Amino acid sequence: MNQLTTLGIPPNAWAVNEAIADITRPPLESKIITLPTQTKTLRLDLAKSAILVIDMQNDFCHPDGWLAHIGVDVTPARSPISPLKSLLPVLRQFNVPVLWINWGNRPDLANISAGSRHVYNPTGTGVGLGDPLPTNGAKVLMAGSWAAAVVDELEPRPQDIRVDKYRMSGFWDTPLDSILRNLGRTTLFFAGVNVDQCVMATLQDANFLGYDCVLVEDCTATTSPEYCWLATLYNVKQCFGFVSDSQAIVEAIKDTVTSDQ
Repeated sequence: MNQLTTLGIPPNAWAVNEAIADITRPPLESKIITLPTQTKTLRLDLAKSAILVIDMQNDFCHPDGWLAHIGVDVTPARSPISPLKSLLPVLRQFNVPVLWINWGNRPDLANISAGSRHVYNPTGTGVGLGDPLPTNGAKVLMAGSWAAAVVDELEPRPQDIRVDKYRMSGFWDTPLDSILRNLGRTTLFFAGVNVDQCVMATLQDANFLGYDCVLVEDCTATTSPEYCWLATLYNVKQCFGFVSDSQAIVEAIKDTVTSDQ
């Protein structure tokens, strides 16, 4: 029999030649870890997991970005950088996809409503979506601009996946759901900023779509008041998923590797 060629992205892949299409879609090899969270201990499969890193981009996290320009102290938004620098290489080592979900609008803003634009430019005379920053000319939250790029410290890798979003939720009007389903990923780790806004909106939509959600507490942050942060943690644990931290994930992976040896 002629050799079969893989067609598609495993596990949603066929094996084909001129005569046969094998559509059995064999699963990826399981890598099960035991992860403590603030409410329950989880058994989860890294082969079915991905991490979504949301809005860790210059406009939200850099001192020359848009939030800083309008007077927001972005120091809290930078706090996830260090734990993510430790966590992401470990996840990549076990083939857990890293998805960068950044706010990156169309140049013509054709899909952005007046209401959405008002949130970011309430007077109509400020520096809002698509406007150039006075400091460096980067267009606010514009796809392909410095403003929408991941902060330099986090250094996305070529194998990582990038998804532009246009609302607080990374699932709204984007290919994110299709990508995750094609990759066979049902457990999602959540990181990024602001935890009470874009991270929470994305996590809620993921829950509504049937994904299992784990908020990585030290890899998230917000420039909002503390009560917003506390309410987010409460609501995730009460309604939408689980809360853990990067060190617990790394330790769970190390424990599994050690027990397999």
